[in-house]
Amino acid sequence: MDTGLLLNVFVFLAAACLVVPLAARFKLGAVLGYLIAGILIGPSGFGFIDRVTSTMHFAEFGVVMMMFLIGLELEPALLWRLRRTIVGMGGLQVVLCSLALMGAIMALSKFGFNLSWETALAIGMALSMSSTALVLQMLEEKHLMQTQVGETTFSVLLFQDIAVIPILIIIPLLAAGSGQVPEAHGASLVENLPVWAQALAGLSTIAMVIAGGQLLSRHFLPRIARTNLREVFTATSLGLVVGVTLLMQLVGVSPALGAFLGGVVLANSPYKTTIETDIQPFKGLLLGLFFISVGMGMDVDRLLTQPVQLMLAVFGLMAIKGLILYALARRFGMDNIAGSGLALSLAQGGEFAFVLFQLSGQLGLLTPDLRRFLTLVVAISIGITPICLELFNRYVVPRFLSLLPERAPDPIEERNSVIIAGFGRFGQIIGRFLRSQGVMVTILENNPDQIQLLQRFGINRAYFGDATRLDVLRSAGADQARMLIVAIDDAEGAVKIVQLAKENFPHLKVFARARNRRHAYELDRAGVDYYHRETLDSSMAVAREALITMGAPKAQVERRAQAFLQHDIVTLRKSFAFFDSEPDLVNFTRLSQKELERILTDDETDSAEATKRA
Repeated sequence: MDTGLLLNVFVFLAAACLVVPLAARFKLGAVLGYLIAGILIGPSGFGFIDRVTSTMHFAEFGVVMMMFLIGLELEPALLWRLRRTIVGMGGLQVVLCSLALMGAIMALSKFGFNLSWETALAIGMALSMSSTALVLQMLEEKHLMQTQVGETTFSVLLFQDIAVIPILIIIPLLAAGSGQVPEAHGASLVENLPVWAQALAGLSTIAMVIAGGQLLSRHFLPRIARTNLREVFTATSLGLVVGVTLLMQLVGVSPALGAFLGGVVLANSPYKTTIETDIQPFKGLLLGLFFISVGMGMDVDRLLTQPVQLMLAVFGLMAIKGLILYALARRFGMDNIAGSGLALSLAQGGEFAFVLFQLSGQLGLLTPDLRRFLTLVVAISIGITPICLELFNRYVVPRFLSLLPERAPDPIEERNSVIIAGFGRFGQIIGRFLRSQGVMVTILENNPDQIQLLQRFGINRAYFGDATRLDVLRSAGADQARMLIVAIDDAEGAVKIVQLAKENFPHLKVFARARNRRHAYELDRAGVDYYHRETLDSSMAVAREALITMGAPKAQVERRAQAFLQHDIVTLRKSFAFFDSEPDLVNFTRLSQKELERILTDDETDSAEATKRA
């Protein structure tokens, strides 16, 4: 076995394991951690690995796998629902950014940069692409894929991937028009055909992928599944992605687009979950390898010798794209904060720019020095995007939200004996039962959307107001009410409400929802009259039914469950004396567990003796 290959694999894995957790610890994101790891082990760092180009070609397969999995999660109905943002916003973004960047590059000709309009347009189209791998990875880390920003971002990225096909056709035409002599290369089987023939070959291949996916889903995958061999199904899943990638490369079409279409075709397959589970680990590793290889390709020496030019180029790229994206976001109905987040997320260059720069260089549109400069610009823009987004989310968003005018609490005229703070699922059950028993309640809810939802269901007596404010509690009649039930989701807010109520309305009985044992301790210290852990009853109900279903006597299960609950409630309150000292708390918990085992064992002995006497 090749020792050099094993050494390179070890270096990649070791760098990722050491650097990425540190980046995550400082909330810089995994992507930036991979980039830093690549810089450290690459030619500009310690020089452990110097074969950057070959590593990049292999690592690009991670992007292909990611697009396949994204397609697997989508259904044609969802694509149709997003058609407006995919075609409208995505199309305008690519066209406007390409033309704006081309104009900016042409304007530089006045300062001695003698580039033809063909070269400027090729560069503009390449830089109009954003990093699909980076942005989708960040959206998944932040759990934003299902939000408006996530769906819009995905729509724009999807159109960019589709736009790679016509760009790959346009760049050779630009090279031919500029009279450049291309380098010898063999990118695809159709590169020597006329343009119309290349386009026809690409469309035919896409149709073949769609038809082949249907056949695989109906006839081939069921036979593989019937073998009951997981490794065979995993090999089949990987073979699908590799085969689609190879086929697309042979006809000069974007492999990522082909993999995406293959995933969409299989989205309705009953084997979708199995395929996704098999490919997911490979996708994560190869995406990490891709970002490490991008970091390895960053020419740090040039960054030291030409810092001003590089920073100006990066700033210009992100400023032009950001302004256009923000304007489009506002045009398509997004608010200021969402539009700013979208613009910042997509303002960087993308991984497809590396491919397009390489093609442009082979066709003679870019000199080797200019290609290296542009590659570094894109790599730097990818590297600083996670930092910019983290700063944006940490400092800009809270400040922006604090400047928004707050909605005034609703005036409350009614006076009831019970006030419920928070009317989510927990509070709704309490309110419904109390009302069914003739007890009128005053509902305080701090979420305007929840208020509207309740009103649609005919619950009109819900008032907007923050129960952590003393004036809101007074307005709700806390000085006359008999009981306050705290059912909000925010644990810290719940403790604050209890403290506020006990300090200002000592006659008021305060019941609260406890999220966990620590929260129960905080509520007890704040002076709550009664607390109940929200998952305690439901967990015990499932446990009781599980034992009964497995054959345990129902009476015995109910008796032991009651003993367990009573012991848990008592020991929790006793444990409050040790919550500020972890060693003492650990010892108390161990003793309590042994006591519980003894109680249940005694119950089993007593039950056996009673059965024997009977």
